[in-house]
Amino acid sequence: MTSDIRDQDPTTYERPSRRRPGATATPVPDRYTDVYAAYETAVNDPLLRLDDDTRRNYLSRVRQYLAWLDATDLDGDPLIDPATRDWAARDYRAHLLTVLKRKPTTVNAHLTAIDDFNRRLGLGPAAAKRTALPNLAPRSLDQRAQLRFLRETALCAPRDRAMGYTAFYAGPRIHELVALDIDDLHISARKGVLIIRMGKNGKYREVNMHVKLRTELETYLTERASLRGADKTKALFLNTRGGRLSARSATDVLNGIADRAGIEVGRDEDFTSHVLRHTLGTKLAREGEDVVTIAELLGHSLETARRYTLPTDADRQAAIDKLTVDE
Repeated sequence: MTSDIRDQDPTTYERPSRRRPGATATPVPDRYTDVYAAYETAVNDPLLRLDDDTRRNYLSRVRQYLAWLDATDLDGDPLIDPATRDWAARDYRAHLLTVLKRKPTTVNAHLTAIDDFNRRLGLGPAAAKRTALPNLAPRSLDQRAQLRFLRETALCAPRDRAMGYTAFYAGPRIHELVALDIDDLHISARKGVLIIRMGKNGKYREVNMHVKLRTELETYLTERASLRGADKTKALFLNTRGGRLSARSATDVLNGIADRAGIEVGRDEDFTSHVLRHTLGTKLAREGEDVVTIAELLGHSLETARRYTLPTDADRQAAIDKLTVDE
């Protein structure tokens, strides 16, 4: 059961996770300081298994929403009254679309964060429709960006190289990547299987390894044996102290590879760690794999896996560019 954040002690919350370089956090209005602090405590609960990006994005979007509430004249309190909650969410949706000119995907992401916030207030999600999205495949790296990412990955030290290839060829979510143990790898001379034991919604899955990934993991395992702490933990990817690498640090590694490869990093840019997962799904779909196989490999529902069969923005542009011009 989701707890009511107004019942939590606002003095126990931790500071927000790091922001992107150059970003400035929206300040929380004074009258909402306590309720925001309690919400921050709630989303930092490790039992939720939220990755760092999700947690950071939720907190950022809720701060922006609270700042908008503070500057908006509403007839009622949206943090107490369900009817005012609904009107506030709808008006904020219109504000994001028409005033701030946000994309539909961004607007929907804000509404998702606000729904989570309202649930933890004990109100439940607002009755606000999501903005219809273009019928496109999820954002993924194009062929040139893929090659640049792989070439830069090849230049990394064994641990980071293994992480980059695992993210690219196996498509784990970031929390799945860092949760891997050495006994989750079953490698033989001709094949390999990577086991995700606790995926989204607790799903278990097995991912067959690409030959390149198998080779790089074998190389890393040889080096790992000599690393600090290797004999004290089963964690596959270790930090410099010999413990399990955190999701934040793993994200930094992947972002660093992309940045050095000349790929724009950030949730509104070309690259996030999750884009690698979408890239794998899109590649599999373009190469003719059926959606059932894609769903099994990535731990998706069939409905989600079908999205990879939709055209990308690059596909639509290519279709237009093929038009004959009569001059």
